[in-house]
Formats: sequence, structure tokens, C-alpha cells
Amino acid sequence: MARLILFTTVVATLLLAAGCATNPSGAPETAEPAAPVEAKVAAASPEPGAISRMDFEDGEAVEQTTAEEPVEEHEESVETDSIERMNFENAEAVSLLGRPLPAPELSDEFRAEQEALLEKARADLAQRPDDPQAIIWVGRRTAYLGRYREAIEIYSRGIEAHPEHAALYRHRGHRYITLRRFDDAIADLERATELIAGISDQVEPDGLPNARGIPTSTNHSNIWYHLGLAHYLKGDFDKAEAAYRECMELSNNPDMLSATSHWYYMTLKRLGKEKEARVLLAPIEPDFKVIENEDYYQLLLMYKGRQAPKGLLAGAMLAGGRRLATVGYGVGNWYLAGGRTEAAHKIFHEIVEAENWAAFGYIAAEAELARAR
Repeated sequence: MARLILFTTVVATLLLAAGCATNPSGAPETAEPAAPVEAKVAAASPEPGAISRMDFEDGEAVEQTTAEEPVEEHEESVETDSIERMNFENAEAVSLLGRPLPAPELSDEFRAEQEALLEKARADLAQRPDDPQAIIWVGRRTAYLGRYREAIEIYSRGIEAHPEHAALYRHRGHRYITLRRFDDAIADLERATELIAGISDQVEPDGLPNARGIPTSTNHSNIWYHLGLAHYLKGDFDKAEAAYRECMELSNNPDMLSATSHWYYMTLKRLGKEKEARVLLAPIEPDFKVIENEDYYQLLLMYKGRQAPKGLLAGAMLAGGRRLATVGYGVGNWYLAGGRTEAAHKIFHEIVEAENWAAFGYIAAEAELARAR
């Protein structure tokens, strides 16, 4: 009898403890209600536009989960989410569409060459630590290796030491554009325009020389060019027009004239300034001797009706790489300005599914697709 009473007491105690520890849902009384799997993934995702986010729209990840497999489904979701976080943490940038952008792949030959040049630039800086140009070259060489965030840090340290040096703002502004940080780019480049006021212009040395080894741009033209581009990418075409107007005054050779005219023309088309756009094309002739901006030049001929858009696009699709980004965006924008939105967006999607995400045409295609959402 004593044993029966003892057994009954133990059972009652255990049941009472269990009833105090849980509520009908099975969650602790003091805890938040358990979130569904969708909420856990959404809360951990870097942002809604991430390229590899879990897709719960068809309900399969939840509805097809059975009592026999809850752990397996949960583990799969956690693993996917961990991969997404790693992709973003290791990304050099995040696209305007929410995609992580890894450091670009470089050929072994190019990487070895640029690493050697970076070491030389660092050695030069060690000899001339107070020379802003030495700082700039370390930043440029770092960026050519695809380490854009590191390059920005180098320029930022240079600006702390030399806050009145316009070229530091020019180069940091360029790399802010690469990272899709347009407001920061505009702030830097506008500061650079203030600092160059009353200072004579000079040719800017090329970090990646063209086939003839002849630089085609200047310090001042690059500042205005990139400022116009940053405004353009934001969709502020009025301010882009003002910047490109200044840049045109400094575009004194066929290469720089081709590059500036290309973006300036597209800006005018987006503003509906057809007459001004036609006037802009007047100096562009078939016998232009360009060294490095052939793609821009061919697009200008297309705008003048001397090249077929389909032919240019087919060649760019075949070539891929930077040419696809440059020519593809030019043709796509031509279609967009002419009201052929579907055709334009199809090209833009082709561009952003390729590589060369640091190319200006690639960033512009992203911007168009992001605005269309």
C-alpha cells in the first residue's frame, strides 16, 4: 500500500511539473511564440532582393513539411540561410537588385602583374609618405585587383592627411560609384569640383594604359565625367546634364569626346531634349581616330543612324564582357528612350546576368531594372 501511495505521488508531481513548464502550444510560458520557418529565413536574410533567398511563395517549404521530417527541412533552411550570409559577408559590393557581388575573377597573368605594381606603389609610398600622388597610386593598384572597399579606405586615409587634394576625392568618388554608393560619390566629386576651381588642368596618367600608351583624359575632365555619371545612375538627369556640359568643355580629343558625348546624349534623350541631342552628334564623324573608346564611338554612330542597333548588339553579345555591358546598355537605353521598354529590359537582364559588374554599363542596367520594380 505504501508503495502504491509513493508511486501515485511521484506521477502526480511529474504531471504537475510538466503542466507548469509548457502552454498548450508547446512553447515556454516566458518565451515568444515560435516563429514559422518563413519568418526565420526572412529575418536572417540580408534584404528582400537577395538573389539566393528562400522562395516560399509556392508554400512547399512549409506545407510539404511532415511530422516525420521537420528537422531535415529546418536544417536545409538554416544551411541555405548560412550560405546566403556568407555570400553577402564575402561580397565586395551589393548590387542595386540586392545581389552580392564577389570580387571579380582575374587571370593569373593580370593578377601577378598588378600585384607586382601594387608592391612597387607601396614601396614608393614608403619613400614618399606625404605625397598624395603616391597614396593615389596605391589606391588605384588596389582597385585594379578588385579590392574596391580597401581602395576606398586608402583614399579616405589620404583625404584625412590631404583634405584639399582634389584627385583623392576624384578617385574615391569613382570607387563609390563602383560600390553603388552614389550619394557618397556625388559628395566627393562635387567637393573635387570646388577644389579645382582656378587650378590649371593636367593630363591624368593611365593606370591601365591603352594600346598606344597615350592617356586620353585629364584630372578635371575625369571629375566632371564621373560626377555626371553618378547623377545619371541615380536618375537625376537634370544634374547629369549640367555636369556633362562642363565635361564637354574639357573633352578635347576623339576618345574623351566620344565617351562624354555618349553619356551626355543619353541624358538628353531621357530628358526629351531631342533637338539638343541631335546638335550634340554633329561633330561625330566616321573618320574619328579613337584609341580606347571604340564602343562609345560606335554607339554614337548608331545614334546618328550609321550603325544598326541589332548589328551592334549581336557583336556585343558575342564578345561578352565589358563590351556587352557598354554597348548593350547603350542599345537598351536607345530602345528605352524610344518607348521600347520590354526590349530594353530584356537587354538589361542579359547584362546583369553576365560578369564585369564594375563596368558603368552594367551598373546603369542595374539602375534601370531597380527603378522599374
